[in-house]
Amino acid sequence: MAPKLANSVEGLRAAGNQSFRNGQFAEAATFYSRALRVMQAQGSSDPEEESVLYSNRAACHLKDGNCGDCIKDCTSALALVPFGIKPLLRRASAYEALEKYPQASVDYKTALQVDGSVTSAVEGLNRMTRALMDSLGPEWRLKLPSIPLVPVSAQKRWNSLPPENHKETAKSKSKETRSTKSKVPSAEDVERARVLKEEGNELVKKGNHKKAIEKYSESLSFSNLESATYSNRALCYLVLKQYKEAVKDCTEALKLDGKNVKAFYRRAQAYKALKDYKSSFADINSLLQIEPRNGPAQKLQQEINQNLN
Repeated sequence: MAPKLANSVEGLRAAGNQSFRNGQFAEAATFYSRALRVMQAQGSSDPEEESVLYSNRAACHLKDGNCGDCIKDCTSALALVPFGIKPLLRRASAYEALEKYPQASVDYKTALQVDGSVTSAVEGLNRMTRALMDSLGPEWRLKLPSIPLVPVSAQKRWNSLPPENHKETAKSKSKETRSTKSKVPSAEDVERARVLKEEGNELVKKGNHKKAIEKYSESLSFSNLESATYSNRALCYLVLKQYKEAVKDCTEALKLDGKNVKAFYRRAQAYKALKDYKSSFADINSLLQIEPRNGPAQKLQQEINQNLN
């Protein structure tokens, strides 16, 4: 590090990054702390830079098992730049390590609102779902803190960042997700998506589920804001016994519409086929809270009960 940069925010941050890469997490945290003090002494008002420094120091705390300070730093980072994916994921990991599963679940879900293709968030949310079902029972969803609604501006900010910013959080993006997350659909895109969805629906009526999947996928490439398109494609995956794909699509549908009864029912069916009876039971319970007299759901609940017993 050049002498003239030794005490600059840029130089200290670079030194911290190098120490972190070398596995010297305590040393890296010291550099980030010094950079924050320099910023404060200079009266600098660069919330993004300050947020990154808090988030980076949080990563050091997490690596050293200091979950309490990790949570504090992530909260400071998010206060400066709301809905940053990296501090959300780091705070979620710290909450998870402390077995604060409801808080971890909220952070993982919030990160997925910003970018639904973040692998670590999907995997973390799956872990939290299982942990919450075990600890809170079938009605665990009702006991969670409220999940903040992520504004479109936060999604745009994340997608406008250089590709290297996405490496840590989005290791596996599907072609569909890349194309649909990068822009807000125009009115023409939304209309085109609607027409393609209707074409998919007609193919389902004719029993051509493979072709219907193609239509629904094409529809989602124009606009991925329609919950029913995901739950309709999930039905096709169920018929074709592609149960894991059905689960994924129902999960996407429920992110867009938390009361999509068909998505709850089809995901419950897929989980049952995968012999994940606890998840299936939880979905059916959620459905019956929305529609207590849903006959098919009541029947499926009885079947799952038999499997659980």
